[in-house]
Amino acid sequence: MLFHVRMDVNIPHDLPKADAAEIIAREKAYSQALQQSGKWRHIWRIAGEYANYSIFDVRDNAELHEVLSGLPLFPFMKIEVKPLLRHPSSIREDDA
Repeated sequence: MLFHVRMDVNIPHDLPKADAAEIIAREKAYSQALQQSGKWRHIWRIAGEYANYSIFDVRDNAELHEVLSGLPLFPFMKIEVKPLLRHPSSIREDDA
């Protein structure tokens, strides 16, 4: 299943910089592993915000929840999820 996900990050200003840097490094490694596996198909930064739009390709809602809740920045995120379905007018066969 494909999902469109918006993630807005709000790291508390009182979190020590070293702790924030460590969490961000773990987040990068985790997200890149998911991208390499094909589960995190696309990620785009939203200009001027600490936020992104992403496309996930996972088995079901439960797997998406597992992936998202495993994000090291998850405690500092507001996440909006929209399930996607192939449009009947799409010419791309890999949009399943």
